[in-house]
Amino acid sequence: MKRFLGFVRKEFRHIFRDPRTLGILFGLPVVMIVLFGYVVSSDVKDIRIAILDHSKDPTSREIVRKITSSGYFIYAGDLQSEKEIAEVFESGEAKIVLMFGQDFETRIKTESTASIRLVADASDANSAQLAVNYAQAIISSYFLSKSEEISLPWQINVKSRMMYNEELSGVYMVVPGLMALILILISALMTSVTIAREKEFGTMEPLLASPLKAIEIILGKVTPYVLLSFVNAVTIILLGVFVFHVPLVGSIALLLAESMLYITLSLSIGVFISAVSNTQQSAMMISMFGLMLPTILISGFIFPIENMPTILQWFSALMPVRWFIIIIKGIMLKGTGLAFVWKETLILLGMTLFFILMAVRRFKTRLE
Repeated sequence: MKRFLGFVRKEFRHIFRDPRTLGILFGLPVVMIVLFGYVVSSDVKDIRIAILDHSKDPTSREIVRKITSSGYFIYAGDLQSEKEIAEVFESGEAKIVLMFGQDFETRIKTESTASIRLVADASDANSAQLAVNYAQAIISSYFLSKSEEISLPWQINVKSRMMYNEELSGVYMVVPGLMALILILISALMTSVTIAREKEFGTMEPLLASPLKAIEIILGKVTPYVLLSFVNAVTIILLGVFVFHVPLVGSIALLLAESMLYITLSLSIGVFISAVSNTQQSAMMISMFGLMLPTILISGFIFPIENMPTILQWFSALMPVRWFIIIIKGIMLKGTGLAFVWKETLILLGMTLFFILMAVRRFKTRLE
């Protein structure tokens, strides 16, 4: 019994001496509870809505004011024709479009019937369905409040259409997110662990003392993984298209080029992690927990970014996965070109250069 208690005390000392173990035991549950508590929400908030009003009468304008003042929607501007609907969806300026027909108010008063159309960007099926339901509820509530002013019986036909995902298949949302998640985790993990192994076994110091420059060492280590990760990307795309039937509407060449940029960014993150880690274990922990949880929770992969508190939206902007998911959905589901995803592409390129420079600087410090 005495030996057992001594062993227990030793284990306690070992745990409390290791900050990483303490972080997993006590820090990770707190982070998960806080993030899930704020992020997991089925409510609609700050959905950008554009208006196509062929009538422009007092009733249609009042309905627009009712919707935009509800707290659920943000006014994203007026459209002049139905051709502009695809453009605002491709650019991400709006997620839903509210359409009024000609003589909307007149038809209500004379015929007691009129039509309203809702067109939603259903590349994110859950958010699109919720947004349409909220808009329909607000419109119905408005006409119920006006029932005394409108001769009964009256009928408002609200017609909705889901663009890019008419069947509201969840696979259209999951597959692009999984592609982004798998590529960043595998790419970063492979490079970080491989280089950390060199340092752990003591073979990195002779390599750093060789005539090779730091950038040459990094590129030499990373190049094989660029090719392997690219094969992974192609495999995931093929599985998504042929197994899960996710459409590939846009340019395959652009999709592969964006995937290569994202892979390079992921590998540069792995190199940076390896530069600040001395063991394989620490590199693996940083790669898995430092990337996996934020990727799942605050990148827009599962939960809408608009539903998150402002501070989490700021952190989300630092996640490469967020921007790559926008690019993938745009190319695969909407058929957008570089003209619509150039901002996200520049963000990924900037992040790549940042992590490469930081990794090279860290290796140079080790050389000095």
